[in-house]
Amino acid sequence: METTQKKRILSMIQPTGTFTLGNYLGALKNFVRLQDDYECVYALADLHAITVRQEPAQLRKNTLEAYALLLAMGIDLEKSIFFIQSQVPEHSQLAWLLNCYTQFGELSRMTQFKDKSQKHADNINAGLFTYPCLMAADILLYQADYVPIGADQKQHLELARDVAERFNGIYSPTFTVPAPIIPKHGARVMSLQDPTKKMSKSDENVNGFIAVLDSPDVIMRKMKRAVTDSESQVRFAEGKDGVNNLMGIYSCITEKSMEEIEAEFAGKGYGDFKTAVGEAVVEELRPIQEKFQQLIADKAYLEQCYRENAPKAQAIASRTLSKVMKKIGYLR
Repeated sequence: METTQKKRILSMIQPTGTFTLGNYLGALKNFVRLQDDYECVYALADLHAITVRQEPAQLRKNTLEAYALLLAMGIDLEKSIFFIQSQVPEHSQLAWLLNCYTQFGELSRMTQFKDKSQKHADNINAGLFTYPCLMAADILLYQADYVPIGADQKQHLELARDVAERFNGIYSPTFTVPAPIIPKHGARVMSLQDPTKKMSKSDENVNGFIAVLDSPDVIMRKMKRAVTDSESQVRFAEGKDGVNNLMGIYSCITEKSMEEIEAEFAGKGYGDFKTAVGEAVVEELRPIQEKFQQLIADKAYLEQCYRENAPKAQAIASRTLSKVMKKIGYLR
């Protein structure tokens, strides 16, 4: 009996400080779910991190902690490859080649370049401009069938698809043209203080975000300070951004529908609702935090994991790069 080949998924995240509840519910929790249905290749995008100036010791610390935290969340090294981008040099090499098949106009239209240029006006470097080429290399190296994306990454995936199709058209089929995948589970988690904006660790108001490693007391305090409205009724409706956001968080954790949540809190005020959401978040994150503390205390084990996974990734990446270089015309 023939076994069906699983489709391959590629997903990467930058190791720049702690992950938020929004990162976890919006993307990272799905990393674990996807492992059963797809061949998953995951990585920490530390090459992307340096488009913004990094302090070396802090970058090393952030990378190790991010690796431990994603393992604590449930990335299974028996099912998935999970590596650190900078340890697979093919990423940088293919990125340069793809620079030469990407048009200046395409890169200049990237909205994230415009946004980051405004935020980091004192360091508008070439990497900030060309990093969509590195992102395309990340995806195309692994012949990924699918890439899980949020709305803010749609433009970058479209560019990767365009570059793949352009190269394939010039030289013959070389790259798999990746398709976006929007996970069925997941939530777009907004700031607890300004629910019109996405939850972000760079929020100047620390009460706007919950970090995955926040203590239970801190989580409950931030949740109780979350913005709602003057109505006092737990229902999902237009104009109730704060309540809608909390309902989305609660739904993602408990897997209850909005109707079930409305029924659960019928006749109850926002105080009871915020407490319930906070307690659900605390219990969701508790096993992750406990596992993280075990892993981060065992640096030798973490090093063994990432050292063993880099060659697994490189075995796939080097085959793609060799094919690309041969087609361009480089001597073997």
